[in-house]
Amino acid sequence: MAIEFDDSKEKLRRITISGRLDILGTEEIATKFSALAASAQRRVIVDLTGVTFLASIGIRAIITNAKALQQRGGKLVLFVGENASVSKTLDATGIDDLIPMFANADQAEVAALA
Repeated sequence: MAIEFDDSKEKLRRITISGRLDILGTEEIATKFSALAASAQRRVIVDLTGVTFLASIGIRAIITNAKALQQRGGKLVLFVGENASVSKTLDATGIDDLIPMFANADQAEVAALA
């Protein structure tokens, strides 16, 4: 499990997660994910293009961090790219009703900064 971030744009943080977001993987990154999502930047894109498996506990971590950021006046969006398995899993949960989800990186950035 790996988690990285990039603050190359002034009000935007990109968090990139790769590996398996199952019980072990989510536990491994949970603290760092929460700290990064609580960004002073207040606009966050979570890049899931490198996630190979997404379990319900991983989805819960995403929703929890998105809600916490929203309560502080921030915004979190998801970038799934061409990751069909993650996209299908998220579509099945209806998460896009809560958190905007994009296959296009530019659209994700525009939505995050809107």
